[in-house]
Amino acid sequence: MIKPINKDRMSLSIPSEPSTKADLPIVTDLLDTLADHKKDCVGMAANMIGVNKQIIAVNVDMINVPMINPKIVNKTKPYDVKEGCLSLTGERETTRYEEIEVSFEDMNFKRHTQKFNGFVAEIIQHEIDHLAGILI
Repeated sequence: MIKPINKDRMSLSIPSEPSTKADLPIVTDLLDTLADHKKDCVGMAANMIGVNKQIIAVNVDMINVPMINPKIVNKTKPYDVKEGCLSLTGERETTRYEEIEVSFEDMNFKRHTQKFNGFVAEIIQHEIDHLAGILI
């Protein structure tokens, strides 16, 4: 189900709780909401739809990929960039990493570790920041 975008800075600043199998409907809502915003959004965290769980969805090669309980386990090649956010007005400067390695669970709660680079890596870092309550 498509959910409204949370723009409340206070709730977006609260770190998210780990996700469990009981949270699978949230994954579906997040994917539906990201698809509805495909013209202006390439990634989304569950707190952006008002749910304080560690779930993100990221557009990877034209496919929206959910990541449950994601953690960055390695990062290299820092760079500075300006980013925007669907939940916030304007752009802000931040430091990102060109290459990252992420550990996450899929919708079957199978653990994966995968490397990402470039813009996809930047999106994942932005969304994982949301889970930590970090607003750029």
